[in-house]
Amino acid sequence: MITLTAAQLIAGQPSRAGSAPFQGVNPRTRTRLDPVFVNATADEIDRAVIAAQAAYEQTRRFSAHRIADFLDRVADEIEALGDQLLEVADTETGLGIPRLTGERGRTTGQLRKFGALLREGSYVDAIIDPAQPDRKPLPRVDIRRMLFPIGPVAVFSASNFPFAFSVAGGDTASAFAAGCPVVVKAHPSHPATSELFAHAVNRAIEAADFPAGFFSLVQGDAIDVGQALVKQPGIMAVAFTGSLRGGRALFDSAAQRPVPIPVYAEMGSINPLVVLLDALAQRGDQIAQGLVNSVTLGAGQFCTNPGLVFLVDGLHTDDFVQTVTAKMAEAVPGVLLNANVERGLALVVDQTLAQPDVELLTGGGTVEGVPYCYTNTVMQTTSAAFRANPDLQHEHFGPVTLIVRCASEADLLTTLDVLQGNLTASLHATAGEIDAAAPLLDRLREKVGRVIWNDFPTGVEVGHAMQHGGPYPATTAPHTTSVGMTAIRRFLRPVAFQDVPDALLPDALKDANPLGIWRTVDDQLTRAPLG
Repeated sequence: MITLTAAQLIAGQPSRAGSAPFQGVNPRTRTRLDPVFVNATADEIDRAVIAAQAAYEQTRRFSAHRIADFLDRVADEIEALGDQLLEVADTETGLGIPRLTGERGRTTGQLRKFGALLREGSYVDAIIDPAQPDRKPLPRVDIRRMLFPIGPVAVFSASNFPFAFSVAGGDTASAFAAGCPVVVKAHPSHPATSELFAHAVNRAIEAADFPAGFFSLVQGDAIDVGQALVKQPGIMAVAFTGSLRGGRALFDSAAQRPVPIPVYAEMGSINPLVVLLDALAQRGDQIAQGLVNSVTLGAGQFCTNPGLVFLVDGLHTDDFVQTVTAKMAEAVPGVLLNANVERGLALVVDQTLAQPDVELLTGGGTVEGVPYCYTNTVMQTTSAAFRANPDLQHEHFGPVTLIVRCASEADLLTTLDVLQGNLTASLHATAGEIDAAAPLLDRLREKVGRVIWNDFPTGVEVGHAMQHGGPYPATTAPHTTSVGMTAIRRFLRPVAFQDVPDALLPDALKDANPLGIWRTVDDQLTRAPLG
């Protein structure tokens, strides 16, 4: 059992220099939780970044296998936290032990998958164009290129995934895997959970004989804590999961630095779902149930929540809308994460309902009682109103969806043109609607990072092919993903070596290929040595 310090953990050492207090809140009872934490000071943030820079001078030379062993150790230490982690997190988030148990498995699983990626070694993307001294009209020099860590990274934890997108979640895991030290800004909704994770990481650092500054945790509920971290000149990249307002503020701060840095911000999504007429006719009830399950999963507090449904008016459309509305009304609303989520959801739903040609079908208000809670809500509008009003594309972070009725498939295609960037889009159709689906998929591909066929967007597989990102405003970097093995590329940068002697090259680029990794040599993928 770990005793909480309620302090910042700077390079493994507790520090409590601040005076501005804040506490976690149990969302089921709205009661404040002990212990009382304090906002990190500017000096504490400065010390954390300085320690990260010092650690980077060592870890940038660590082998991939050594970092892989460390990642495995972090996973082991998280599991060693046992029931204490689950119970503390459940009290702070109201997400429930079953959900948190699954999320813990995802968190440790992705750490170990990054370890496997490092041991295989090809993630460095080694490319070799050997010299061609006899090439005419000009000889070709020897050029060899690979990826290297970018430097210390600031990670901002998410409220809705206290494990998988938090202190030791995917952003931290991928930065660690790249060889980058991390300073985490914990989410103020679960400070005790965050500290428990930090102790697990620090235990792994000590066991693996890593420099203590490879990881620090700073806490706070004030905006200036995060802003101060992003402005630190020693931070080379930022990873953020949260609101559009928060992500854009960090992005703008990073761009205004004397030396701008990349901000990989995931900022929410409404994840359009399109249902064609034959699909409605053949399995409308099944699609309705799946939609309701997806919208209400985790009280709708997923970045992949299908908050927008496009329908074509037809024989079965009214029945489908009525079925969705009835099932949403019957479902028991879940507990929301915190007061800000409840307050923000109520505000944005009210704003949507105030727009012209928007009809409330069910829900639309907070639930009476103690827990933070909002009614399962369905709204409806027309395609013309949707095209004319960008305000109908605001995210409703909760169990809410907006149905858009289109007059025809041509009207649907025109309406999809105005979609802003999203993480996902889903299309439900039958085999007989392949021709009709083709132009829709082509259009949706330009708007999202992941296109889904006859399924629902909640549930994100952690693998090599996963793309969890999308055009702005879903993210600030649509060419990257925050889930899956290629998330590591956010924290790596390419360096080319021209005519450098073999003895001075990194092992990944040496003629003999001592690491035995896959490399692109003269445009061919091979593990063979040169010569």
